Amino acid sequence: MNIIERITKSDKNYSNTTSNLQKISLDKLRTNPIPSSKNEIWKQTNKSKFSRFLNFKFSNDFYYPHIPGHYQINNICRIIIGENKRIKIKQKNWEIKELEEKEILNFLKQKIIQSDTTQNWSNLLNHFLTDRKNILGLNITGKEIPYLEIICNSVNDFFSSKTLIINIEEGTSVGISQINIGDKNSALSISSYLNIGEDSVVNHGIISFGKNKSHIINSLNVSQYKNSEYNLGSLQFEYDFGRLEININQVEGNAKTNIKGMQITNNNEQISTYANIEFNGPNGFLDQLNKSLANDKSHSVFEGLIIVPQIAQKTDASQLSRNLLLSNYAKIDTKPQLEIVADDVRCMHGATISQLNEDEVFYMRSRGLTLEEASKLQLRSYYQEVISFLPISKERWDLLTLLLKNK
Repeated sequence: MNIIERITKSDKNYSNTTSNLQKISLDKLRTNPIPSSKNEIWKQTNKSKFSRFLNFKFSNDFYYPHIPGHYQINNICRIIIGENKRIKIKQKNWEIKELEEKEILNFLKQKIIQSDTTQNWSNLLNHFLTDRKNILGLNITGKEIPYLEIICNSVNDFFSSKTLIINIEEGTSVGISQINIGDKNSALSISSYLNIGEDSVVNHGIISFGKNKSHIINSLNVSQYKNSEYNLGSLQFEYDFGRLEININQVEGNAKTNIKGMQITNNNEQISTYANIEFNGPNGFLDQLNKSLANDKSHSVFEGLIIVPQIAQKTDASQLSRNLLLSNYAKIDTKPQLEIVADDVRCMHGATISQLNEDEVFYMRSRGLTLEEASKLQLRSYYQEVISFLPISKERWDLLTLLLKNK
């Protein structure tokens, strides 16, 4: 049974294994089973690709993923969602432990009740589908914590769904890499929640890569508290249909957010990023850069919105979209936006679309490089700014080589 049938034939899908959270999510989804293309954040979505995303058979079973890269690196803690391993690690200066069942259920229930059926459709779908064994809740506290590597994966011919909740205690410093691996001809739904306590620093990388006919919708929801710093690097490639939704709320202002993201499309792929950054207190800071690279007949989309209400005086926010078009048949849509009510702020946004520098290519070719070699050198520079921002070592994941092969 495909996903839409599971929603529309809702009464037939209640069973002894259906949780209360799944029932609440389903009741909300029934009012809006499919997002309207009239809505701004769904307007650019390729309907046929979105339909394929929803047309896989669903499975909550665990399949161990094939994970590229080098595992034998010190100071790495790896967790695979759905593996059903108990997590409780305590050292002198830090601790990572699982959230209590009641904490997880109460948190998600509140989020589901507050969810709008259009703006938060992706989360509602995720919470309707995800069973308890595919929900991971962590509480992290301390300093000098090993890098955390959290794996989500889909499996060939099936739709998989995972949920991640991370509570980061006051004064904590941590690096987290979220690796999303799409198997060929599959679909993956991920909803992640990060609650970042006061005076904490979080370096967060999201790396999503698929295979032939992989599909993914990845929703990231972040709450930042006073004097926290959140650094997000994201990379998406090799998905026939990919969508990253970033929702960040500086709950009381006085927080710092830095974002550098990149999406790379080839063939007839569509990959999108939607970012909504809201300031709910004074002295907030944002520096966001999103890069898109589109080749062949592919389509890349970026839409960003910075919301600065009256209470958010002294906000300093910047949102820039820089894009590279490698084909006359490819398409890039970009729309950074500001919604400002406060009058004492410094906010700016901008967008550029360009091609590879022909003069530079000509110069490199005159020095004996082939066209492919010259193009790769330019792409290396374009990629490096985002790759170097990800909290992941070259020894562990050689992303630059992986991307250049993908080109």
